[in-house]
Amino acid sequence: MTIDLQYLPSLEYFCTLLQHDEIVIEAHEYFEKQSYRNHCIIQTTNKIDTLTVPVQNGNKKVLIRDLKIDYSQDWTRRHWGAIQSGYGKSPFFEYYSEYFKKIVDKKPDFLFDLNLELLTICLKLLRLEKNIIFTNNYEKVVNNDFRGQIHPKRSFEDNKIYQPVSYRQNFGNKFEPNLSILDLLFCQGNQSLLLLKECVIK
Repeated sequence: MTIDLQYLPSLEYFCTLLQHDEIVIEAHEYFEKQSYRNHCIIQTTNKIDTLTVPVQNGNKKVLIRDLKIDYSQDWTRRHWGAIQSGYGKSPFFEYYSEYFKKIVDKKPDFLFDLNLELLTICLKLLRLEKNIIFTNNYEKVVNNDFRGQIHPKRSFEDNKIYQPVSYRQNFGNKFEPNLSILDLLFCQGNQSLLLLKECVIK
C-alpha cells in the first residue's frame, strides 16, 4: 500500500498500516496545505487542540522532501507545552515522552524527515514491524492507494478503515475518537497495539 507521510498520525492511519506488511511512503508528491502532513489533533484540558508545524513556502508547489520547517515561529515550545498539559499526568507519559521530545528538539530541517522519525518511533513503541520503502517517482495510479485518503476534510466513518473502541482518556466524559497516536500511547502504553487491532474494520 502507498500512503502519505503525516505528522504524529491518527489512529485511522495506524489501522491502515496494520493491514499491510509493506508500507510504501509517497516521497515525490507536492505538499498539500490543510492536510495531516503537517498537523495532528490531541486532547488538552476539555478541548481538542490542533498542532500545526509551520513550513516555508507552503503556498508554493514544493516537493514534500524539499519542504523546510519554519523555525522562525516558536512552534516546538508551543507543541510540547500542549502535549505536556494534555498528557503530563497520563499513565505512560513518563515512559514515552522523551522519545518524542528528543526528535522535536533535534529540529530537523525538513518536514519529511521529522515525520519519518516520529513514525519510526511510534512503530517501535507499538512493537509493530513493517517494511517501509519509498517511491522513486510520482505515479498517478498505484495499487492500494491511500494517499490523501486520511484527511481533515474526510470523516473516518466514510473511509471505513477505523472503528472507535473507547479507552480511558484524560479529560471529559465523552470519548474522543481518532486522535493522534500520542493519545493512545500515553493513555494505554503497552496495551496500545491490542486496542488498535480492535479498531480495524475487517
